[in-house]
Amino acid sequence: MEAMLPHINGFLNAVVLFLLTWGYLAIRRDDRILHPRVMLSALAVGALFVAGYATQTILKGHSRFPGDDWVRSFFVIMLTTHTVLAVITPPLVLVLVVLALKQQFERHRRLARFVFPIWYYVAVTGLLIYWMNNYLRPQS
Repeated sequence: MEAMLPHINGFLNAVVLFLLTWGYLAIRRDDRILHPRVMLSALAVGALFVAGYATQTILKGHSRFPGDDWVRSFFVIMLTTHTVLAVITPPLVLVLVVLALKQQFERHRRLARFVFPIWYYVAVTGLLIYWMNNYLRPQS
């Protein structure tokens, strides 16, 4: 099971990315029924990912990305920006949820224009990090 955790987490991350895209398209179509359902699903799957990633980190720890070339430099820069933004995203998303539940949609919309691209970036870079760690340069 431990060997499957990175792949399970990669799958969960891909689901979050899919749901974020679907939720964005729903609100662009002004579908105010589908949008919150999909975005809350993205939040729930994201929470499952965080639990899975925490479990993976506890069991396996972290390791250095191999190589000393531009690929490793790119990886480290991407990982750094991903990590910083991944830490600030959950509280911002929770503020968005609270604003929506309070039906403060104008404030929700203004903040979402800032938060959504960050959350999307975290999901995309999460998949790239997964791919680089497990397929581009897997650890033996």
